[in-house]
Amino acid sequence: MSAVLSVQRAGPLTTIQDLGRHGMLRSGISASGPMDRRAYELAGTVVGAGLGGIEITAAGAEFKVTSGECLVGFAGGHFTVRVNGRVADWPGTSALEVGDVLAITPGSSGNYGYLRFDADIDIAPVLGSIATNSRVRLGGLDGRALRTGDVVALTGHGRSAREARQPPTGQDGPFRVVWGLHADAFPSAIKDHFLRAEFVVSTRLDRMGVRLTDGSGVFSDATILSLVSDAVTPGDIQILGDGTPIVLMRDHQPTGGYPRIATIITADLDRFAQMRPGSTVAFQPVTVEHAHHVLRSGP
Repeated sequence: MSAVLSVQRAGPLTTIQDLGRHGMLRSGISASGPMDRRAYELAGTVVGAGLGGIEITAAGAEFKVTSGECLVGFAGGHFTVRVNGRVADWPGTSALEVGDVLAITPGSSGNYGYLRFDADIDIAPVLGSIATNSRVRLGGLDGRALRTGDVVALTGHGRSAREARQPPTGQDGPFRVVWGLHADAFPSAIKDHFLRAEFVVSTRLDRMGVRLTDGSGVFSDATILSLVSDAVTPGDIQILGDGTPIVLMRDHQPTGGYPRIATIITADLDRFAQMRPGSTVAFQPVTVEHAHHVLRSGP
């Protein structure tokens, strides 16, 4: 199987991703990978996808097949997909051949969607992965986001397609967190306020982090806002020097010098990544054992 797709239009931060380059944080390299891993895997399952996929942001994207044919799977957020102008089911699949145009536009919710193919994306891995980290210019096409005129080549064969396991529903409640490394440095009153308060997803969000608006001033009087830098992980809620909470995401920096009051558990991080600016979020503490259980068994 081989095909070539030409990028007709690409919204900001449209990137090539795979499951990331793990185990290299000690060398200052974060894992990267899809912001919504469950959606990435769903898009791949329905077509038996090969290596990699394309992560699309809320600005949408458009591709044209200029050579060959392929099967594409799509999932993640709420997007509208059109093949040659005709609306297709989202999530779903479509067979594409030369001349076909695949256009994705944003729908009612969500920040990230995924395209996976029944073939590998033909890019040489860097440090074991083709995932793009545009901040350090690793992976993908020259370490950057896709742009109009780029060409994405597909080669080889994917795996056997399987019946899709639909994403879990009914998870609209608070985001579950475990207390962070520096939680005890915050007074009990601030920790209690943190759990009672609602925060708003700001417009300042990307693959590195999501800043939250602290409308009720939970951290307005915090006084321990600078520490010796140490390692951070995706989901850490770091409190910046001006009291702004920021949730670290897949392309986070390797270390941070601000206190982390809590960490969103891995099972909830995909859902958090899909929260659009203006969305209200709250947090609920769970144990590390509970976080491991839901990661293995589902919600």
